[in-house]
Amino acid sequence: MKLYTVPVAPNPTKVMLYLAERAEAGNALPIEQKIVNTLKGRQREPEHLARNPFGTLPVLELDDGTYLRESLAIIDYLESKYPDGALAPSDAEARAKARDLERIVELKIANPLAIYVHYKKSPLGLPPDPQQATAIEAQIQAPLDFVEETLGDGRELIAGDSVSTADLTLASHLQFVRFIDVDVIGERPNLRAWDTRYRARPAAQSVLKW
Repeated sequence: MKLYTVPVAPNPTKVMLYLAERAEAGNALPIEQKIVNTLKGRQREPEHLARNPFGTLPVLELDDGTYLRESLAIIDYLESKYPDGALAPSDAEARAKARDLERIVELKIANPLAIYVHYKKSPLGLPPDPQQATAIEAQIQAPLDFVEETLGDGRELIAGDSVSTADLTLASHLQFVRFIDVDVIGERPNLRAWDTRYRARPAAQSVLKW
């Protein structure tokens, strides 16, 4: 299998972190990673559009030549295909709670942040929109507070003591924000401590650059 990806971009980074965490735990997956240079517009070239007509990343090319084009679908597929060492808990209740946290992080924090970066200082050169950026800053405060409170029980990571997709999602999007020299964590000591702890993990250090 091949993973078409690009560093720093949040959704590709999430999958790269997933692969790095599996490898660090001794369960490396047989996937070749290939960089598609978005700054040079390679994602809009026919070769990539044949893999993904939307021109986005990541894309996982399966052994039968078909493709998965959404980061969470890619992770879910790999969790199912390689269950030994999967990140998701085996217990149904714990698995549901971890997925609940992942959905909150992605839908209420990560997705708005992905848009926010382009409103603030787009790496792709899109025009800034201070008004929209301010609106997103206001929108994410309550979800960030929720994560801060969740971490308040002393847990190491967002879903508990084991790494989860929620950690990968938030870490990848916070890197995207740091890439434009913006800090959205604010006065949230639990979240800031989590950010420091997660970035210190060997898997994270192998992928995250900011």
